[in-house]
Amino acid sequence: MKILHTSDIHLGKRVNEFPMLKDQEYILDQIVRIVEKERPDVVLISGDVYNTSTPSAEAVHLLDRFITSLNAVCNHIFVLPGNHDSAERLAFGSEIMSKNGVYFSQTFSANPQKITLNDSNGEVNIYLLPFVRPIDVRYAFKDDSDLPTITTYDDAIRKSIEAMQPDYTQRNILIAHQYIKNGNRCDGEESIGGLDEVDADIVKDFDYVALGHLHRPQQVQYPHIRYSGSPLKYSFSEVKDSKSVSIVELNEKGSLSICEYPLTPLHDWADLRGTYDELMSESFYKGKGYESMYVRLTLTDEDEIVDAMNKLRGVYPLAMQLQYDNKRTQSNMTVGMVEDVEEKSPFELISEFFEKQNGQSMNDDQTELVTNLINEIFA
Repeated sequence: MKILHTSDIHLGKRVNEFPMLKDQEYILDQIVRIVEKERPDVVLISGDVYNTSTPSAEAVHLLDRFITSLNAVCNHIFVLPGNHDSAERLAFGSEIMSKNGVYFSQTFSANPQKITLNDSNGEVNIYLLPFVRPIDVRYAFKDDSDLPTITTYDDAIRKSIEAMQPDYTQRNILIAHQYIKNGNRCDGEESIGGLDEVDADIVKDFDYVALGHLHRPQQVQYPHIRYSGSPLKYSFSEVKDSKSVSIVELNEKGSLSICEYPLTPLHDWADLRGTYDELMSESFYKGKGYESMYVRLTLTDEDEIVDAMNKLRGVYPLAMQLQYDNKRTQSNMTVGMVEDVEEKSPFELISEFFEKQNGQSMNDDQTELVTNLINEIFA
């Protein structure tokens, strides 16, 4: 059985107020073309389909278009809700769509969802485990005598797996959206201080664990426990990452191979630093393609540049962030009370305030400006 695994599309997401919908449309069309070329038997989408539980009409339309295009070239598609999704909304119409081979995960319950498919080596059981918290599992199993013991995410996932009653002599796939312990996080991924971690050993007996939640493609603890990663970059911590979908070959029991099929975004990301003059120098940016990239600009000038972002966007039109890295920001000083106020001249007070705020003394031009202003005020 050949499988394409992806996750964390986050349809409708905005990054630093830049809408990502066009980027998402571009990359989803690319995934459809990969499916047309690779002809997998199954496509797995492991959660965080939308970026919010109440997605926009545009995001819903794009998902509809994507699933319809996939279904034209792949007979079996599985879609799981993540922590960003509304499981109830995503499951709307799931019974009707399942008749066409599109399986939207049902909401979590004490009766786990299992779909059995067949290939040349026999049956493959696919279990869908939507994102769950201990409170969700306690509610689903409220009549169970084990209820008081379900307090951690380990407890919750272990109880969920027990309810599936998988036959590990058969081939089994688990689709889930959780944080497996020791996974490599990116900025912006929601966590509750490690309390949401799940031990990989709880799910290791499945033949393949198709995970969503973390945005970097990676295996965790075991080769067959895998995050496909998000198809797009959504933070500057991912600048150096390469995005992909996972292509999985599940053969006879115990035989599995995984490779990454690279994705090319509409807009790549770049993290640039230097003085204002350096960043605006043609020798710095010419021929680098920065005009079509989402960029973060770090200025190392000691003095703030007036209207810097608007000026820089003349060269970097997709600049998302502007920050300074200089003596003032490095010292991260807080401006405290100035001592002996009554004994100091206006110039001394302003000079001391400037130095405390910026981590350096005024230069000659600034000194002249302040002196002239004081002379005018007190003339």
